[in-house]
Amino acid sequence: MKVAIGNDHGAVEYKDIIKAMLTEEGHEVIDCGTNSTDSCDYPDYAKAVADKVVSGEVEKGIVICGTGIGISIAANKVKGIRCGLCTNTTMARLTREHNDANVLSMGQRIIGIETAKDIVHTFLSTPFSNGERHKRRIEKITEIENNQ
Repeated sequence: MKVAIGNDHGAVEYKDIIKAMLTEEGHEVIDCGTNSTDSCDYPDYAKAVADKVVSGEVEKGIVICGTGIGISIAANKVKGIRCGLCTNTTMARLTREHNDANVLSMGQRIIGIETAKDIVHTFLSTPFSNGERHKRRIEKITEIENNQ
């Protein structure tokens, strides 16, 4: 799978670990930065990842900041993105099954690295359920997005 990953200064460590893990597992990973712990603005990196997902350059995106909150809000501002902030594997599974999320968000200061790895694996391996009620709800989300 081709995956874009991006982060701010609060999540360089997790980005590097997850990128290495995914590369070792045979995924192609596009690193959208940052690679520095110098203070930076997470919306820049959220947008870089989201743009690659929306364009079809990658299948999925992963964004990470200190809490995962700000970077998920920023990613969700890009038309066509459904970014789920996950702190456990149940959330990762359900955001894929129910919401067909195409971007995963996590917080380095919130979860441990082993949990983060498990969340990534769950997110990338879980298909959308294609349930009628879930498709209907996603269509309604898209309607809201298109009418802004």
